[in-house]
Amino acid sequence: MCGITGFWNPSRTNERDLRFALDPMLDVLDHRGPDERGSRFYREEGVALGHTRLSIIGLDCGHQPIETKDGDYAVTVNGELYGYKKVRTQLACEQYVCDGKSDSAITLPMYLKDGLGFVEKLRGEFAIVLYDRREKRLILVRDRFGIKPLYYHASDSGLVWGSEVKSILKHPDVTPRLCPKATVHQMMQVMVPGSTAFENVHAIKPGHMLIATLRGDRLEIQTRRWWDMDFPQSHETGVDPAEYVQGVQDRLIDAVATRLEADVPVGCYLSGGIDSCSILGLATQLQQSPIKAFTIAFDSDEYDESNIARRMAERTGAEQELLRLTEKELYGPAFERATWHAERTFYNTLAVAKWHMSRRVRACNYKAVITGEGSDELFGGYAFFKRDWLGRDKGDAILAGAILAEEDQVHSAWEDLCGFTPSWIQPWMMVLDRLKPLLTSAMQDMLNTYDPVAEVAAAIDPSMVRGRNRLDISQYTWSKTMLEGQILTWGGDRMDMANSMEARPAFLDHHVAEYATTIPPDVRIRNGVEKWVLREAMVNVLPRELYERKKFAFMAPPAHTDPVKRAAVQEMIDHWLTKDRVAAVGLFNYEKLQTFVADAWNETDNTIARRNDILINHTLQIHMLHGQYVEGLPLPAVD
Repeated sequence: MCGITGFWNPSRTNERDLRFALDPMLDVLDHRGPDERGSRFYREEGVALGHTRLSIIGLDCGHQPIETKDGDYAVTVNGELYGYKKVRTQLACEQYVCDGKSDSAITLPMYLKDGLGFVEKLRGEFAIVLYDRREKRLILVRDRFGIKPLYYHASDSGLVWGSEVKSILKHPDVTPRLCPKATVHQMMQVMVPGSTAFENVHAIKPGHMLIATLRGDRLEIQTRRWWDMDFPQSHETGVDPAEYVQGVQDRLIDAVATRLEADVPVGCYLSGGIDSCSILGLATQLQQSPIKAFTIAFDSDEYDESNIARRMAERTGAEQELLRLTEKELYGPAFERATWHAERTFYNTLAVAKWHMSRRVRACNYKAVITGEGSDELFGGYAFFKRDWLGRDKGDAILAGAILAEEDQVHSAWEDLCGFTPSWIQPWMMVLDRLKPLLTSAMQDMLNTYDPVAEVAAAIDPSMVRGRNRLDISQYTWSKTMLEGQILTWGGDRMDMANSMEARPAFLDHHVAEYATTIPPDVRIRNGVEKWVLREAMVNVLPRELYERKKFAFMAPPAHTDPVKRAAVQEMIDHWLTKDRVAAVGLFNYEKLQTFVADAWNETDNTIARRNDILINHTLQIHMLHGQYVEGLPLPAVD
């Protein structure tokens, strides 16, 4: 797990210029790789490859960039490639020699053997940048689900890339500017796949590669999809569900066992949900020594799952590290720092809680944990999947305003694409409606011709949803948008790697995922029970109360639930949403924003109050991002 960055500027061929441009880009990624730093320059071509290393596998033999002996090929890798020992042995038998014994060392010989098709044989979570001097070609690759980030900026002068946007913004050819359209998307929580908060900075989409080839003195750039979450046109009927239960169990055991492979201790994140509890239960059986489990506890019974997590830790004999968080930890300097790491806004302070948790993991001398992300996406765990499949559930009140819409919303672009408007996007459509009156007249004019909800729909490949089951469509569209843009970024990689800590989501192993798409909808959600097939696969691993428990939305308590939290948020509002600063950012009408905040603290309807919390969090962070990245304000210290 590391940070990768670099650029290809064909006209920049002075080695001093190359070094001076790359060093600041590496400096800002130190948190991703504090153990070692490396670079490789191809001066005549204007190529610079940079790498900051977090050593987890091959502690003494994993220096990057990795290159062939003739120097014609070089690669930088961020992430983990599983099964690398077997692959390395197979390559050796075919006379393709790996330079070193780290997992990343298999990439170059695999490329030399299979060309661009090598990525389809990789197992793990990864972002890869590979330079082929013979073909004058650069390849940027992102893993199947986008677990590992990779961004780029393309212009007439060349290509710049990085594991995080902040490294790209340090390049001398890139000017940091917030994108007004992306601001609206952040406020409504749903980014357009492939976009970022910043103008002219893009994300490599999950399961995609970018190929840059030198033609004369200019780069020709194309993107290619190499994997997708492909649900079948129809599902088999009349099959014994026990077959799928066993299939999930077998593949999940293998995925967890694979992710315990490391040259450092590997722990587990543990909430009170069946996903992380399943991971811990399996890891306990697979590991000879006791597992270390890390749990977040909140100061609100309505949002706290730590009691169930504690019982699971006791059941497995795990050593539990419990981190209790209050408003002191969730707001103020930690909130600002989490925003800087996220590089986009987040609707709930769960991101700040995750930042604190990764900090605690590192304080306990752990560099890697296995996590439960992806289970809901694969097995139909979220309430909005269940709603799309079975209809409304009266027991969803706690989710209204943030996870579910209290009133059905319809949008023509989604009706055309899916045949219905997925429930997962409906609450964010209502947030958008609440946002519009707060914007400047110029921003409102922009929205007269730009439809954010339609833009998200337009980014979905129609061929992957047409003719599919409603549950499949709901899971697919969520996974192509919110899984990558939210859960795996500010809910995952960004907050974990902020403290040099690697997360390994076992459910997103592609062997598990590809099998999950074949499971009939009525086995995923059976008799109204979400993730039924996973529950059955883990029935002897989970405590009975957890096996029978309904899905709980893991989030931090919103500010409106506690006057102390409201006061902490108001303190940030007083600092960040001043009249001068709001005018400088230029997105919001200051007077209307002031009225909205004042009214929000007096709201008595919990659903509307949650929506107000979301808008306040996003608005604060838009101004923080402008201050941090456009104005260059320093980050505060965190105790």
